[in-house]
Amino acid sequence: MTVFLLSDKIGFPPPHLAEKDGLLAIGGDLSEKRLILAYRMGIFPWYSDDEPLIWWSPDPRLVLYPREIRVSKRLKRTIRKGDFHVTMDLAFPEVITACAELRKQKGEGTWIVDGMIEAYCKLHESGFAHSVEAWYGGELAGGLYGVSLGKCFFGESMFARVSNASKVAFVRLVKYLEALSFDMIDCQVTTDHLLRFGAREIPRKRFLRELEKSLRTPTIKGKWHFYV
Repeated sequence: MTVFLLSDKIGFPPPHLAEKDGLLAIGGDLSEKRLILAYRMGIFPWYSDDEPLIWWSPDPRLVLYPREIRVSKRLKRTIRKGDFHVTMDLAFPEVITACAELRKQKGEGTWIVDGMIEAYCKLHESGFAHSVEAWYGGELAGGLYGVSLGKCFFGESMFARVSNASKVAFVRLVKYLEALSFDMIDCQVTTDHLLRFGAREIPRKRFLRELEKSLRTPTIKGKWHFYV
């Protein structure tokens, strides 16, 4: 087993050297420069409070191509009812904090520790990280957040306080990304929830090749709005 130990110098080993489960490296920091480099290389941080900073690049990789999204008839009816008001980049700190708190309430471990929240809020302020909020009765009912580089959106986490809230937010985001001709959404690791939406596993080698192509397009930085 070979796990790389990162130094203060910003850099990563090649993703193809990761362990079978995707574990690649330990250490480093969550500076904006390091995080952006990680995403550009198909690497992301994922660790708990009692663990060191751990970096991953799994194989296979779960991705969703926006044009391939599947929306159930039931969810389509929910969206048509219009009970949820969906916004973008209106409450990023609240969304990422809610994602962390909900997992704790369920008794699940969370990788969204205080250091991660602080780092991603800074990415949001720099225009790289974005949130989607679903409001119900004027209250934040659900949402998600992630990072955007080139024509790739890297999904991080979602939460729902009201049934279907995060699903409505997710569908709205995917349709938005499709309108902007985004190539793919990096879902990172496989879940049944995302598979039902049409996400599929692809080899890491293919993911990295497609990511490199997506990154040739300039990043749409700054606050996003549902204008398309």
